[in-house]
Amino acid sequence: MSDRIETTFAALQKATRKGLITFIMGGDPDLAASERLLMGLPEAGADLIEIGMPFSDPMADGPSIQAAGLRAIKAGMTLRGILALVTRFRAKHPATPVILMGYYNPVYHYGVDAFCKDATKAGADGVILVDVPPEEEEEFVTAATPHGLKLIRLIAPTTGDARIAMLTRHAGGFLYYVAVAGVTGTKSANMVDLEARVHHIRERVALPVAVGFGIRTPQQAAQVAGFSDAVVVGSALVEIVAKDSPETGFAFVRSLRKALGE
Repeated sequence: MSDRIETTFAALQKATRKGLITFIMGGDPDLAASERLLMGLPEAGADLIEIGMPFSDPMADGPSIQAAGLRAIKAGMTLRGILALVTRFRAKHPATPVILMGYYNPVYHYGVDAFCKDATKAGADGVILVDVPPEEEEEFVTAATPHGLKLIRLIAPTTGDARIAMLTRHAGGFLYYVAVAGVTGTKSANMVDLEARVHHIRERVALPVAVGFGIRTPQQAAQVAGFSDAVVVGSALVEIVAKDSPETGFAFVRSLRKALGE
């Protein structure tokens, strides 16, 4: 049972580097371009990769990622297709952690036990389910734990200490701190408030803390990396690839990596 997430963060800490986590929507802007993008992200500088599982009602996502999900669905991407994509990625990149991000409905219809088994077999390391509260996580946790599949939790600016404790009972891998209240990619955080909040969380939880939502430039990434363990960039990368090509996306990722330190 591999623990690529823990190994990656330990290596980053040893090298005094901050992690770069990139988000792409599986199947966007089309199946071939999506696979080309995914395969090239580690060489461009991504330390961990989140792959969006397209869903028709993505309530936590802003316009860019909503549009990406709809393009992926139109292109024919399914949850089985996502797992097949991860399998092909893992054959080429045995060490880079992969986190599947999305909503519970597709997982439920796939079959929770079957999904956890097949996701692990494909090479996924963790799952972010944005619409599963801790009160309703038992079904997924029970299925995921035997396979070592991590449930990665989102912490919001409005999350109180009691709720943080509840959210992190079964959390693994790292914590994803949502920098702004709202949907993805629509606004940026106040850095002073953000730094204070991240320090507050790190005093209470032993897991690494990654910060995402609203990080759009290398300069913002460098600022956030000053007080977090990793930064997550999604909407900006999705937009660049949709407008141009995976190669332009790689250039953007390289600029982020440079800003965080090679």
